[in-house]
Amino acid sequence: MGFEPEEIRTDEPTRSARLKWVIVVDENMPAGRAVNAAVCVAAATTASVTGLLGPDAKDGTGSVHPGLPWAGCTVLGAGADKLPGLRAKAVGSLGVFVADMPANGQSTRVYDEYLRQLGETDSETLAYHAVSLVGPRNRIDKLVKGLALLA
Repeated sequence: MGFEPEEIRTDEPTRSARLKWVIVVDENMPAGRAVNAAVCVAAATTASVTGLLGPDAKDGTGSVHPGLPWAGCTVLGAGADKLPGLRAKAVGSLGVFVADMPANGQSTRVYDEYLRQLGETDSETLAYHAVSLVGPRNRIDKLVKGLALLA
């Protein structure tokens, strides 16, 4: 999943990219936890979807700044009750990459404990703090229709 090298067009507007990236966050979480959830799913997404990050940039004095998402990333908000359904629809949508942060991802500071908790929870009862989606623009637009930018 990702962009082929010839598709990476940093000279064009983000809307011309074949794939669209959105992160949907539980809009009712405190700001710090919401940002944490968004950053965590963004990290998982950039590690799994090739070509999302543009080349490094140099400023006027020659300092290097790591590449940013050249095709953009929109952060939207939704109620916690909508995130499981959104995730399920996205997983079932052809060509859509999904990274998620189950709520228990913020309940421990020990990753093995997170893995244990997740392994003991049925998929149908999982709550989510954030979901990251990358896929064909029309499919992503349909999945997130009606959601607003995270305020």
